[in-house]
Amino acid sequence: MEKHHTKDCHSHNHGHGHSHGHSHDHENELDPMVARVRALETILTDKGLIDPAAIDAIVETYETKIGPRNGARVVAKSWADPDFRAWLEKDATAAIASLGYSGRQAEHMQALFNTETTHNVVVCTLCSCYPWAVLGLPPVWYKSPPYRSRVVVEPRKVLSEFGLELADDVEIKVWDSTAEVRYLVIPMRPQGTDGMSEEELVDLVNRNSMIGTDIAHLPAPVTSHKGDAS
Repeated sequence: MEKHHTKDCHSHNHGHGHSHGHSHDHENELDPMVARVRALETILTDKGLIDPAAIDAIVETYETKIGPRNGARVVAKSWADPDFRAWLEKDATAAIASLGYSGRQAEHMQALFNTETTHNVVVCTLCSCYPWAVLGLPPVWYKSPPYRSRVVVEPRKVLSEFGLELADDVEIKVWDSTAEVRYLVIPMRPQGTDGMSEEELVDLVNRNSMIGTDIAHLPAPVTSHKGDAS
């Protein structure tokens, strides 16, 4: 079972009973600011003033490491602290701000808690609304027209393409971010982590699990190599 959730500020229609009031025809065009940035990058690259590979490395760091680390701390604290979890359910904006994560793109946050029977996934069908304060820069695929349109229509198939296979009896809820609200998925805590500290739990949370295209994972076991000292 799949459900699509959106706010009143914009509604959608993908031919499956949901009313949507905007077209995706413009999505293949570059945003004016993006176009200017790319033009500037090209000029600076041609002059030898910047190294595109270095820029890509910095962007990758903020996309996958520094930014998402904030959200991972929110998730880990919700796993370890029942009072914080209750606060997060009641007022996610205030709970997240108490950890120092606030500002633009995080003014109105809502936490979505995965359970054994419900899995949440987030999209922005209108543009690319994203909780920068807790997840850093949005990944390219999150902003892409295929993801933005398909995850609403066929979420189970899209998740399988990310490598996430959910049981048929797990309900998938698709949440549409807007300028008024941003979502943070709280993945289920992996089994076998009862003795782990909050900081250790942070390392189990990845960016995609907080968007809903993955789950939190236990670290892969370290395999010993023949010849290692015992």
